[in-house]
Amino acid sequence: MIHQIKQNELPKKLWDLIDAALRGEPVFITRDDQSMIQLVPLKLTLRPRKAGSARGMVKMSDDFDAPLGDFSDYMP
Repeated sequence: MIHQIKQNELPKKLWDLIDAALRGEPVFITRDDQSMIQLVPLKLTLRPRKAGSARGMVKMSDDFDAPLGDFSDYMP
């Protein structure tokens, strides 16, 4: 079932529309008979982040902290 609601009716039915979107039903908010917004639930991550999972994949050059030549005019 597609839910389509006018902007002025939104405050009365917002939580019902959120519940419908969480169930996977399309929800559109209209203004002047034109769909303006679609409510879509956020996708939850399937697994929690793991610290250090990219270890060894990122390399930093030895002169990372060295001043850049392009900015020598601005350096003291």
